Amino acid sequence: MIVVAGEALIDLVPQGTGALAALRPALGGGPYNTAVALGRLGSPTAFCSRVSYDAFGEALLDRLRETGVDLAPVQRGSEPTTLAVASVDAEGSAAYSFYVEGTADRLFSVPASLPSGTRAVSFGTCSLVLEPGASAYEELLRRTAARGVFTVLDPNVRAGLIADPDAYRARFESWLPSVTLLKLSAEDAEWLGGTPRQWLAAGPAAVVVTRGGAGLTAYTRDGGEYTVPGERVDVVDTIGAGDTVNAALLHGLAQRDALSAPAVAALGAEGWRGLLGFAARAAAVTCSRAGAEPPYAHEVAG
Repeated sequence: MIVVAGEALIDLVPQGTGALAALRPALGGGPYNTAVALGRLGSPTAFCSRVSYDAFGEALLDRLRETGVDLAPVQRGSEPTTLAVASVDAEGSAAYSFYVEGTADRLFSVPASLPSGTRAVSFGTCSLVLEPGASAYEELLRRTAARGVFTVLDPNVRAGLIADPDAYRARFESWLPSVTLLKLSAEDAEWLGGTPRQWLAAGPAAVVVTRGGAGLTAYTRDGGEYTVPGERVDVVDTIGAGDTVNAALLHGLAQRDALSAPAVAALGAEGWRGLLGFAARAAAVTCSRAGAEPPYAHEVAG
């Protein structure tokens, strides 16, 4: 079982140009997209979050059910669902503004336990920024790592939500001893102000940096550096592409029985290039269609 911990929200995606373009609601949130992608790829997956009882919340859970994701760890609340208003540029890259005050996912509390057989837990995005839920997710990260469970962190920085960037950067660094695999975009890496080698020294077994169409690079503690190019595709938008990479990395590691720091260290050049290539193919499928629509296993076979 792979558990994904973090927010589920509604992306409002413009259907034209200009500030008053019609908005189409789409199911989203970085962790939520990761859980859907894992389910579609065929990994046993559970979602750990707090979701509203409103109509948006029900729609979010319906897709997880359809994808076979275990909802046992989901907490519920009467507060509204978080909204993220997307803007998409000419290259298909998305930026967001958020409506988060008093929403359900901010009130997440630390669960007493995780599903039996949990082998990995993934964290990231808004859930590690917005209090009081952020402190609860942080505590879950530390407890999970202390039990020897594989952990993944994708900070997926949303700068508009971070009131004190320096405090967030310090907090990010404090998480690294509890992280097995750090995945982040080149833009996130630049905003955070560190380097893969610095982050590796703080704890992770590997760091994966995504560079959009330029591909992905994995850095390992033994000095390894492995790069694959991006897959050529006609980009509709990039919504959910990084989340799909998270899922593909986790799924691929699980398929290789490599959900541990020693197993990650033993992957070697061939293992890493195969894993990164799979993630690149999966992300390309997501970019080829509107909204966060990650691929099913048969779409990335080979």
